[in-house]
Amino acid sequence: MDEGDTLVVTKLDRIGRDSIDVQQTVQRFQAEGIRLIVLQLGNLDLTSSAGSLMIKMLAAVADFERDLIIERTQAGQARARAAGTHMGRPSKTSPSEQAAIREALQAGASVTSMAKAYNVSRATIIGIRNAVAD
Repeated sequence: MDEGDTLVVTKLDRIGRDSIDVQQTVQRFQAEGIRLIVLQLGNLDLTSSAGSLMIKMLAAVADFERDLIIERTQAGQARARAAGTHMGRPSKTSPSEQAAIREALQAGASVTSMAKAYNVSRATIIGIRNAVAD
């Protein structure tokens, strides 16, 4: 696009991934002399003063929403931890299998053979082996 051109989009989210990206795109268009019109906002030209105000208000609301989502997520995680819920990915092996793997490794079995026997990666077996030392 060149200076003096006009870009028309149906919705604001079509010009960026998040509020910061949208703001940067609008600023770039302003610097290059390109008009940006969003039909969803009533044919509002975002490169005008009123459009700039609208972008800032929408960005503030988006930031507020993001902060609320983060707070709710953290509160939910805290409740789960307090209830003793296991967080993260489930273990590929049971505690009894882990004990058997440790015994076999101490008896001289190789990491590779244990990985094949339990159908897990070598990294999983090494993690089980190293968990004893920690």
